[in-house]
Amino acid sequence: MEVKQLYTSCLSEAAYFINDGTEAAVIDPLRDVDSYIEMAREKGVTIKYIFETHFHADFVSGHIDLAQKTGAEIIYGPDAKPGYKVTIAKDGQVFKIGSLEMKVLHTPGHTLESTCYLLNDDKGQPYCIFTGDTLFVGDVGRPDLFSGNMSKEELASMMYDSLNNKIKTLPDHLIVYPAHGPGSSCGKALGPETFSTIGVQKASNYALQDYTREQFIEAVTTGLNTPPAYFPLNAKINREGYQSIDEVYGKGMTALSIAEFKEKAKENAWILDTRPSTTFTQGFVPDSISIGLDGRFAEWAGTLLPLTQPLILVTEAGKEKESITRLARVGIDNILGYLNGGFEAWQTAGEKIDLIIDVDPDEFALDIPHDDKMEIIDVRKPGEFEAGHVQGAINKPLDSLTDPLNVATIPDDANVYVHCAGGYRSVIAASLIKRQGLHNLRNVTGGYGKIKLEKGIKIVMPEKAN
Repeated sequence: MEVKQLYTSCLSEAAYFINDGTEAAVIDPLRDVDSYIEMAREKGVTIKYIFETHFHADFVSGHIDLAQKTGAEIIYGPDAKPGYKVTIAKDGQVFKIGSLEMKVLHTPGHTLESTCYLLNDDKGQPYCIFTGDTLFVGDVGRPDLFSGNMSKEELASMMYDSLNNKIKTLPDHLIVYPAHGPGSSCGKALGPETFSTIGVQKASNYALQDYTREQFIEAVTTGLNTPPAYFPLNAKINREGYQSIDEVYGKGMTALSIAEFKEKAKENAWILDTRPSTTFTQGFVPDSISIGLDGRFAEWAGTLLPLTQPLILVTEAGKEKESITRLARVGIDNILGYLNGGFEAWQTAGEKIDLIIDVDPDEFALDIPHDDKMEIIDVRKPGEFEAGHVQGAINKPLDSLTDPLNVATIPDDANVYVHCAGGYRSVIAASLIKRQGLHNLRNVTGGYGKIKLEKGIKIVMPEKAN
């Protein structure tokens, strides 16, 4: 028996490949499914089932493509109502994977159809449980994501029953394999590990403590941030179906000449530059949006780019397909091609370029006392800002900068200094601000992490409670 966790840090997502040497199953696959097919070929096994824990909101699952390419059966738990052919399992139903058994545990709460899958080994003994977004390491799935007309309190009440009646009754040694790890927006505060045990979680996870129902509901519904804007759209895609990723590649992997690239830009295609943020600032095609593959690319692409917006890409050489793949994972399919030869070809041809001025925290500190037109824009999340920020800084979270009205509040004659926590988000923000017509700006490299260490920069910290 083999259970392999396939973790994708960009999305904080875990898929799983299970096999007994003859047959296999995949849990919550990503949209680019060839890796699962290749894994099955290498191991000499047949993918029999694709188990989905729920309709994911944070990524587009690969279950439909994988089923079409392998003939595997898609399994959802009770209350799932997809717009394509699947098997809707009953609570407690058992599926055979060679000598292994997968038992269905319906655990509504995160969503109505949320389901965990308990794997028994070839001796019939419980080995692990795939908990989807029902149970994470240190957290549980948020109950406010798109389950019809039910309130988050009603779903939290259902989760209380699921955890107490289905999860906490399992043996302590059982391995817990969740669908997400740290950084995921599907929970409030996931722990740093990507797997655990039932016993450890009963001892350490706040949601598995001895709460009354009312206490539990309050605990899991308090402190929820607004979910990324693309979440409801991805949930809908997963529920209703989508075009094959091969079709997305067919269009997106079109090499565009400079003339073709410029023509598509004139026709309202947005330019997305996926090169590293530190490379982007040194020079780029005017009006480009920077979202580098070197950070949480898919999440920020899904948050900042309309899913149906036509895109043309500027990438590092050899990164064209990876860029398209990672966009498709969050449902961004309308990619019209990429600039042949990349930015280097554009620059060599003598086309107009733009750049962003980088300043380090030391230079930033020197500028502060002498610039009465300085506007410091902190693009971190409100919670990060409240925990400590540069005196006089204005908090404009990155996900708010797609709104022209928000950018319009920045004075036209201001000397704008943009920073985030470490330097990735600030480059995205600077590209968005530039695209909306403000060009007198600087990116503070190293972000707040380096700024707060610089002598001479006044930092505002929250007042301590008495």
